[in-house]
Amino acid sequence: MKILTTEQVKQADKYTIEHEPISSIDLMERAASRAAKWILDEFGADNDYAIFVGPGNNGGDGLVIARHIDKAQRNQSLTNRVTVYFVKFSDKMSPDFKTNLDRLNNTNVSVHYITQADDFPQLSENHIVIDAIFGSGLNRPVKGLAAEVIEKINQSPKYAVIAIDIPSGLFGEENHKEPQVIVKAHITLTFEFPFLSFFFPENEDYVGEFVVIPIGIHPEFIEKVQTNYFTIEPDELAEKIKPRKKFAHKGHFGHGLLVAGKYGTMGAAVLAARAAHRTGIGLLTAHVPQKCVDVMQISSPETIVQVDELNDSVSAYIDNLDKFNAIGIGPGIGLIQEPALLLRDLLHKAKDKPFVIDADAITILGQHKDWLNELPANAILTPHPKEFERIAGQTPNDYQRLQRQIEFSKKYNVIVVLKGAYTSISLPDGRVFFNVTGNPGMATGGSGDVLTGMILSLLAQGYQPADAAKLGVYLHGLAGDLAAMEIGEISLLPGDIIEYIPLAYEELLES
Repeated sequence: MKILTTEQVKQADKYTIEHEPISSIDLMERAASRAAKWILDEFGADNDYAIFVGPGNNGGDGLVIARHIDKAQRNQSLTNRVTVYFVKFSDKMSPDFKTNLDRLNNTNVSVHYITQADDFPQLSENHIVIDAIFGSGLNRPVKGLAAEVIEKINQSPKYAVIAIDIPSGLFGEENHKEPQVIVKAHITLTFEFPFLSFFFPENEDYVGEFVVIPIGIHPEFIEKVQTNYFTIEPDELAEKIKPRKKFAHKGHFGHGLLVAGKYGTMGAAVLAARAAHRTGIGLLTAHVPQKCVDVMQISSPETIVQVDELNDSVSAYIDNLDKFNAIGIGPGIGLIQEPALLLRDLLHKAKDKPFVIDADAITILGQHKDWLNELPANAILTPHPKEFERIAGQTPNDYQRLQRQIEFSKKYNVIVVLKGAYTSISLPDGRVFFNVTGNPGMATGGSGDVLTGMILSLLAQGYQPADAAKLGVYLHGLAGDLAAMEIGEISLLPGDIIEYIPLAYEELLES
């Protein structure tokens, strides 16, 4: 799915109105009625609804929703329990808002005007608040009466807050550095395309969970509009999965080298190795310290162990790399001199091999930033936000961090997998793909090691680096989701993710 800017979303509406063709009032009706259907399907008509609207088209959406909820209540012979609160911070009203305000005359919907903060209603814990004060057209921080109303919405008791299009006060891309007044929604119903700001951790308290409501934007516009931002789509990934032939053998599925672990952190190496096997690698060799050989051989008997002469940590040298199809380095290797020198040696020797670099190896790169120029083309780096700061520097907000991530991928010709709730994958050509699988139960030590093993496995099997990154991240999150359905988020362990990789493959292929 494409992620568009607020300006492009405006163009999408305009193009649809001109080329479907459809009037703006009818497009509003179509969009808002579908949002109303979602609300009624999820929450039902037998609730108290307080709908806050502004005088623009977002307010018009709110008025349409009010009318449809009222109709559902009357059809079920329910007492009217939907009220519109018109936040009248301006005397100007958009034509479509005015039309829909007039249409409420034939309903049971009560309309109350808020012209000062004291007009704010008394809400209860049973109220479902619908925010339709400002849409994505907002171009400055909210001030005055509207800001006071938003603050009261946030402070008042209520059952849930549903934002329409975008939470009022939030911008679609970068948000201002100065303190902002923004509706804190539990659910955001957005039309056709999610906004970029929905994917940033700093906006979680405002967006809540977002749902994309299709509203019939003209398909020709969707096909033609240019963007560098996308969500990962399962049907496209399913087409990338390589089928296995009847007479295939282990040599057809690659041989990976995993450099991971030291005395005390061999769990990272074991998790990565087990994940690589579950993801389908043909052969895996783990380069581990001599003192840790038994741990790997007992915990992952499928793994070939390449014994290192150093007792506690990996050495600074690996002799022959010819037999390996891909290399993964980083989980649990530590930050002492030997693993650092080994990382640099591998970068020199294996310029033509696919790489995945994680954890301690990324921190080492942050300590030796001149080594970044030696990264192989299309190497995959999988940092969490703090690790990314170590190699790319700090940024004032999540939008700027995303721009820094894109610049980093372009500058060094690498793929950056920035881990988080919506893991972002930036490619050297400037495109970014956001992952939509995964859950908070995966926020535990070891989950990233599992991802490293999965991506290494896919690289060894011959997947192109960009495909390996997207497929690995998606499957990793999906396996976590499937595990959480059985185990729950609180008790989820990285090993559980590994055990659900087969079911994740199965579900993806069925998509």
